[in-house]
Amino acid sequence: MQIKKAVITAGGRGVRLYPAADTVQKAMLPIIDRDGLAKPAIQIIAEEALASGVETICIVCAPGDESQYRHQLKSLRDNLAVAYTGTDWAAQQVAQLDDLGKRLEFVAQEEPLGYGHAVYCARSFVGEEPFLLLLGDHLYSSHVPGRRCAEQVVRLAVEEGCAVAAVQATREHLIGRYGTLSGKRVAEKPGVYQIERILEKPSLSLAEQELLTQGLRAGYYLCFFGMHVLPHRVFDLLEPAIRAGADANGGIQLTPALDELASREKYLALEVQGRRYDTGARFGLLQAQVALALAGRDRDEVLATLMELLAEACKQGGAGADA
Repeated sequence: MQIKKAVITAGGRGVRLYPAADTVQKAMLPIIDRDGLAKPAIQIIAEEALASGVETICIVCAPGDESQYRHQLKSLRDNLAVAYTGTDWAAQQVAQLDDLGKRLEFVAQEEPLGYGHAVYCARSFVGEEPFLLLLGDHLYSSHVPGRRCAEQVVRLAVEEGCAVAAVQATREHLIGRYGTLSGKRVAEKPGVYQIERILEKPSLSLAEQELLTQGLRAGYYLCFFGMHVLPHRVFDLLEPAIRAGADANGGIQLTPALDELASREKYLALEVQGRRYDTGARFGLLQAQVALALAGRDRDEVLATLMELLAEACKQGGAGADA
């Protein structure tokens, strides 16, 4: 089993980031990466996929966005080449952007019909191969030196020859934001579970009845991390929902298809050694930026700056709140 393709869903309009996302796609908002360079978020996500061994990436975008993505990435590449001629870091970035441009494909999600519909739009690109699925508004910071979060997931999928969902133990008051699952621990594989049941953003009462996982700390549940390795068969499981159209909430969800997949074949969950950051959430960009900075080459400088800011804020107390 080899994972050569990745799908990144980036068709959302980023309403939680308005008005900024009204003028530029949220996936093109800049973040300073671990190497100290400012990059569009989509480039950091794509590099996460490429670092796991993926060769080709499909971005599922809103209608008309492909030309904007390609134009902005090319402009970034050309500006680097002209403004920083002769500098090694700029030449390296130009080469990386050239390589990324050759590996990118796009498909438009013609209607905003939900996450499951966005994934289904990539069916022709995927063909009959397994694929890595990433969210266009999630960034990741690995706790394993030299091994990205996506690489952890892909490695387990290749070793076990099956679908794998990345998960994170999540406090009970947050599970209404995520797909949540229950499973049984796999012997001699720390942090690995055989998935039994998956529900989309369950209530706590429902989770207490159906989604308890033995071995987790009290008050914690296994929630999706924002990345999966999936077989092409997931498209067959999505097809009935696609034919039926949007649900009562106006969307087609992926989670029911994943729950059906778990009932039919081996489907593992991996507690990834790392953290996810939803850049579309309130202060999500700030959290992601701080996390990447603390995991990168400028860690000491960032820590010192944060300590100064915190000390100043504590000194001022609430004085600035009413200013």
